[in-house]
Amino acid sequence: MSDITVEQNGIEIQGYLSEPEDQETKAGLIVIQEWWGLTDDIKEIADRYAVEGFLAFAPDMYHGDVATEPDEAKKLAMSMERDLAAQEIDAAIAWLKEEYGVTSVGCVGYCMGGGLTLATAIRPSSNVGAVHVYYGGGMPSAEQIATITVPVLGSYGAEDGGIPAEQVDMLRDTLTSNGVTNDIKLYPGAEHSFFNDTRPAYNEDAAMDSWMKSVEWFEEYLG
Repeated sequence: MSDITVEQNGIEIQGYLSEPEDQETKAGLIVIQEWWGLTDDIKEIADRYAVEGFLAFAPDMYHGDVATEPDEAKKLAMSMERDLAAQEIDAAIAWLKEEYGVTSVGCVGYCMGGGLTLATAIRPSSNVGAVHVYYGGGMPSAEQIATITVPVLGSYGAEDGGIPAEQVDMLRDTLTSNGVTNDIKLYPGAEHSFFNDTRPAYNEDAAMDSWMKSVEWFEEYLG
């Protein structure tokens, strides 16, 4: 469990690494932050995955900046270079494989990180093995989603005003019609950011159910 800076394919990556203890590593996992930044909450999530046997790395998409207010978080999210973020995520996946010898790496992300996770599934250069998208905003087009070939788990809140149920249905329907393994769930009564127990929107039932599904998902599709 440590903050590190590494280089892979000429790309410098900052982040937090959490390694399994007292058990064999099942697979690698990239944990992508909410729009707040690489917070203690995201690091704790990486630690939880490590306890389950995953080599978890949370890249710092803001390179040291962390927001505490929504306006500040919005500015950081808008100023983030998406192309660079994609390169850093791809490099992080490659680094886990090369440095630690894991054969498969998954990706899970929350809020802004959920959008980046779905983009990672779309991007062939990522070589990601499976993904879990938590309430990722900025839903890609059906044409983009139709290019996905890896298993997609999706967890969304039915009361999330920023992500209409129609978009979630489109994601599920597009993946299913293209033969992509998926489990896209809309949690009744849950709002945006329902997994974050440091926020008012935290929903224990939805958080626990999605957590158990996440562990099982990655165990099945990264094995």
